[in-house]
Amino acid sequence: MKLKNRVALVTGASPNIGGGIIEALAEAGAKIIAVDYVTANAVDCANYLNKTGGEAIGVTCDVADEAQVKSAVQAGIDAFGQIDILVNNAGYFNRKGALQMSYAEWLQQSGVILGGTFLFTKYVAERMVERGQGGNIINIISTAGHQGEPNNVCYSTCKGGLLNMTRSTAMELSVHNIRVNSLTPTATDPTEQHERATRWGREAGTLPGGIYEFAKRVPLQRLPRPSDYGKAAVFLASDDASMITGIDLRVDAGAVAKYWAWDPAAGVQ
Repeated sequence: MKLKNRVALVTGASPNIGGGIIEALAEAGAKIIAVDYVTANAVDCANYLNKTGGEAIGVTCDVADEAQVKSAVQAGIDAFGQIDILVNNAGYFNRKGALQMSYAEWLQQSGVILGGTFLFTKYVAERMVERGQGGNIINIISTAGHQGEPNNVCYSTCKGGLLNMTRSTAMELSVHNIRVNSLTPTATDPTEQHERATRWGREAGTLPGGIYEFAKRVPLQRLPRPSDYGKAAVFLASDDASMITGIDLRVDAGAVAKYWAWDPAAGVQ
C-alpha cells in the first residue's frame, strides 16, 4: 500500500471528484480527513470509509474562513497526529462573465478557490514543517484554467492562478521536502459519481445526459472518471513521484493538448 501510515486531508468531499480522490487515497492506505462546507458530504464520506475498513473523520469547514480552516487542520492533527498529504479540491461554481458578475460574487468565488487553497496550504504546511518529515500538496485545477472560457471569468482566472501558486509554493517549500504539484481534471463522466453517492447512502438522482456530448470533443473520445483522478493523486502523493514537484499532471483525455481546429470526432485527417 503506497500510502500506508500517511494521513491525507482533502477539501471538497462530494461523491464526485473529491470522493474519487479520497477513495483512491484510502485504498492506497491513507487515513482521511474529509473536509467540506456541506456537512453531509464530509460525514457520509468518512462514515463510508470507516464502515469499509478505512480510518477517516469528516470535518465541516468554510475554506474561505481562516478560523474554520485552522480548526479543521487542528481536528485532523487531534485525530491522527499528523498530516502528510493535502489535496486542495474545494471549489465554487458561479458561471458568469465579466459583464454579468458582481464584485461581491467575484470575491466570494475567488475566496473559496484561491483563498481556500492559500489558507489550507499555509496552515497544513506549517504543521508539516514543524514535524520535519516533509509532505505532499496537490492542487486541483481545471481545463478552464489552461484555456480561455467565455462567461466563466472568475473560475477560469482562479484555476489559472492556482497553476502559478503551485509553482511558487513548490519552490518555497522544497527546502522542507514538501512537494507541491497540481492535477487537472476536465468534464467528468458522472456515472461513477452516482454509483459512489449510492454507496455512501445518498440519493443519487438522475444522470445528466448532456455532459456525455463533451466526449466527442476530446482526443480519447471518452470522459475521465473521478477514480482516474484518484489514481493520479495517489501517484503524486507517493514515493513513486519523489523527484516530482512544481508540475501539473493533466488527466483530461487530451483536451488541453488538442489543436484548436481539429475535430476529434472526425478522426485524424
